[in-house]
Order: sequence, then C-alpha cells, then structure tokens
Amino acid sequence: MAVAPLMADILKRHNVRVTFFAAQERTQEGDGSLGEHWAPWWRSRAGEGHEFASHTWDHVYWRADLPGSPPRFKVQPSAGQQQGQTLTLGGPAYCQQLQRASDRLQAVTGKKPLPLFRAPGGKTSPRLLAAAKSCGYAHVGWAAAGFLGDELASDKFSNAALLAKALRDIRSGDILMAHLGIWSRQDPWAPAVLEPLIVGLKARGFCFATLREHPAYRAWVAAGG
Repeated sequence: MAVAPLMADILKRHNVRVTFFAAQERTQEGDGSLGEHWAPWWRSRAGEGHEFASHTWDHVYWRADLPGSPPRFKVQPSAGQQQGQTLTLGGPAYCQQLQRASDRLQAVTGKKPLPLFRAPGGKTSPRLLAAAKSCGYAHVGWAAAGFLGDELASDKFSNAALLAKALRDIRSGDILMAHLGIWSRQDPWAPAVLEPLIVGLKARGFCFATLREHPAYRAWVAAGG
C-alpha cells in the first residue's frame, strides 16, 4: 500500500475508475492491506465509484493440480499465518479464500464486490477456474500489453521504457494490471508512470472503465456470478 494514496489522488484527478483486487497482505504501515488501518482508504475509494474484487485472503498462489476427485490443489500463500508453506486445498477451501477477501472488502467499503477474482501471479488451471466458478467467481487476467511491469527489476526495466511500451502496445478492450506498491522494485513505478500513462492513453482516444462494464464480464457481473 506504499503508493496507494498517491495512486488514488491520480485516479481521482483524471476521473479514472478502476477495479481493485485485494488480499490481506503485509504492509509497511498498519495491520495489513485489508486491516483497520487502511479501512478508511478503501471506503473513500468506494465513494469515488471504484469497484472491488477478491485476490484470495492469504494471497494464495496455485502451484499444481493434484490427482483424483474431487479437485485438490497444491498452493502456497505469500501472506498470513501459513506464509511460504506448501499446502493442499480442495475446491471448497479455495472458495473460502475467495469469499473471505470479498466479505472483508464489503465490510470495509460498504459496497458489494464483483463476483470476480484475480489469482495471485495470474497462475491458474482449468480445474481451479472450474472450482472457483462453482462458487460464483470468474477469473480475470490481463492483456499482454496490459502487464505494466511494476513487478520487474527497475535496473533492467526502467520506468521510461515501461511507459513507452504501454503507450505503444495497449489496444482497445485491454485489461491493465498494476499494484498498490511493490516491495522489490527499487525505482517505484507508480510515481513516474501512472499519470503520464493515463494522460497518454487519453490522448490516443482511450477511455477507462471498471470490469463491471467490460464486455467479457458484463453479463456475468449483471447475473451476480
């Protein structure tokens, strides 16, 4: 959440509404990204018309499908009490991870989250997607050009290069993906790139919308998952 206030200011200034996918991750300040310290920040974003969706509660990475039925998955959370451990979750337990983040988002924002989720790292399998869909969640990935690179090492991928690539390659309908802060990147992405990216895309004739309005998810969201 290190650059979350800055990003919120930029989005508000340019009248851009986005969809925030959230997990309860460790933060530099406060009791986690979905803890009480950051709850007012989330409530303010709801008041500005942003949307929200699950990123699993413990930021659980899918690692592999396990054989047999019902479906079971090898996973590894990067947050929570079992951080870094390799675990086995069945479909219902994975759904609990999705629902817990969604429930907390609703509690802190007062707004019902979208019936969508983004798997940490974007790592999924057909069986995992089917398990999530059985409890009402459709997965959201991102376009190739929409990977904005804020996770990459800044000594190899400069902010200027990432901005130029995005402005060159993004096309209509692309879903873009960035974070509210990355621990590992030495030269933070958002302060240098987010505002010129928005300005540059608008200059190319693009507008921005939440996933509630995206053609690929509009019907699913309207139906409630």
